[in-house]
Amino acid sequence: MSSNKLSDVLEKQIRRLCLNDFPCGNGTWRKTKDRTEGAETEETDALLDLLSCPHSPWQHDKSWSTQAPALRQLAVLTPERLHTDFIYNYFTSLRIVDKGVLVIDDGLLKFSKLEELVLSDNKISEIPAENLPSTLKILELRANRLSALNSLTDCMPPRLQYLSLGSNSLGSHDDIRHLTGRHWPQLVCLDLSDCEFKDQQALVSALSTLTCLRTLVLEGNPFTLAPSYPGFTVDSLPQLFCLDTSWISAEERHCFRGLAKNSDLIVDRASATVSVGKVRGIPDPLLRVEENAPDFPVVNYGYFITYEFLSHQTVNLNLNRESKCDPAHVTEGCFSDADLQSNRNCEKELTKPDTQDLMVYTEETCHDIAHVKLHSTSKLTWSECMDFSHTQTYIVSDLGGLKRFLNQGLYLTLEEEKVLSWPAASEDVPLTKPSRPVKEMKSSKGKESPIKSGSTKDKSKDKKKKSVPELVQDAPTRRLLGSVHIPLQSLVKGGQKVDVLCDLGALHTESEVEASQTLEKDLGKKIKEDKKNDKESKQRGGSGTKRKNTAASKGKGKGRQECEMDVQTENSVSVRLESVTVELNVELEKWQSAAEAHQLLLPHQNSLSKQRVLS
Repeated sequence: MSSNKLSDVLEKQIRRLCLNDFPCGNGTWRKTKDRTEGAETEETDALLDLLSCPHSPWQHDKSWSTQAPALRQLAVLTPERLHTDFIYNYFTSLRIVDKGVLVIDDGLLKFSKLEELVLSDNKISEIPAENLPSTLKILELRANRLSALNSLTDCMPPRLQYLSLGSNSLGSHDDIRHLTGRHWPQLVCLDLSDCEFKDQQALVSALSTLTCLRTLVLEGNPFTLAPSYPGFTVDSLPQLFCLDTSWISAEERHCFRGLAKNSDLIVDRASATVSVGKVRGIPDPLLRVEENAPDFPVVNYGYFITYEFLSHQTVNLNLNRESKCDPAHVTEGCFSDADLQSNRNCEKELTKPDTQDLMVYTEETCHDIAHVKLHSTSKLTWSECMDFSHTQTYIVSDLGGLKRFLNQGLYLTLEEEKVLSWPAASEDVPLTKPSRPVKEMKSSKGKESPIKSGSTKDKSKDKKKKSVPELVQDAPTRRLLGSVHIPLQSLVKGGQKVDVLCDLGALHTESEVEASQTLEKDLGKKIKEDKKNDKESKQRGGSGTKRKNTAASKGKGKGRQECEMDVQTENSVSVRLESVTVELNVELEKWQSAAEAHQLLLPHQNSLSKQRVLS
């Protein structure tokens, strides 16, 4: 059973070096002056070759320490030096990755000259600083289970220059208080990527006290989704050379100059714009309409795009915590009066079964809640290229919820709406004959009207009323044509825009689907009839009948093959159909300069101040 202590894992790795076993150590296999030559002895150079040869069975995993190969060579050259203290003091770099380590115990202090310690992808939840050697310069704790920095900063190694805390559950204000120059006086490189820091101003203010800091990694934190990042960070940390693996140029510093002084402009919110462009490849739904089809019902087709995105709404958490949005009245999540009114009226539950709301609550009774909801474009009639030109901007204050949503990705669907229209019930168009052709109705209009009128104007009005019957629409029916998942993780990792051409595959028209189903049914019936006839012929017996049955079966086989060929032909047509594509763009707002920040934020702040005065 493997141990979860760091010292036990290290001891196991050292034992695997086999420093006292062949070809290392001072054993009988070594050729010395005191021993006669024999087949069982080896020269020192031959023993060293057994350690370094790539095909040697005595090869050893050296990824956990760069000193491991050199230590084995010493075990061949001077095995008398390998006492316990020498071995522990020999190691300056240790890499224990994904070994299930839970505890850093005081056994690590045996490595008194250790300078680099990498403990990524383990299960460490607490770092007792008193168990870390004072000589440590590099400490990597990425992807562990750290949730606080209290124990790490109590007695930190004074020479530490590189610290990696990425992919941990860090981000509280208490954690920010421990990221100052008082705890890390010589820190040069700091990695806080993929954590949960949301307060950009507080974090940057604390990091400004790290006078030796030159390299900083912050991508993947919720506040990096705000438009003020990275401009505010670059201007607030003039000593920084590299941010998020990119060198900071002099031109970039000049563009953001003065942004740090105007901290009132910095708002912890993100602005995301979703754009749906052109849709191509949808088959014409009227291609297979028969020429002699009745004029009624009149069929109208409409197409629209739905997608999931965060909607933002300020509500009282004690009143209604499960309010959802009806897809017929989709909340667009912007600041217009119409959208705010639709948010208030959004009380119906979402009817789509595979779409769930993600609500983010806080301790307060009235606060912002971010919902993952369906948003819809306008409906368009069919054309070869439908340009929806849908652009919507969403303002999200819950940056943590937005980060989770972007990591999950966006779901986009294409839907078809079909509406049947019938003549309304009247004296001219009875309800009992709703599918009456238009030609028949026109022929009846030529007869004299039973109601006589002396006015020719009244007659012409009656004729107009009869020529255009009033139509009544049935409830619309919707059909899902296709859906696709769009990954958006690149926006969390520092990207600003995701521009994709979504491929939904080839689609069939409704008539093609019905025709293929009918063809399959007919083919199944014919096969059953052939089997039934074969059984009857076998029961009758006789040579003549056998010949007939054989010939008939051959003929039926040919017919069956012809049917199968028809099916293949139908399928081959569907394969050649054009794929349906949808243009989609998701872009995060990022300030490119301090001047742009002033231009964009001042009008917004003025509108907010007016709303406060009016309220």
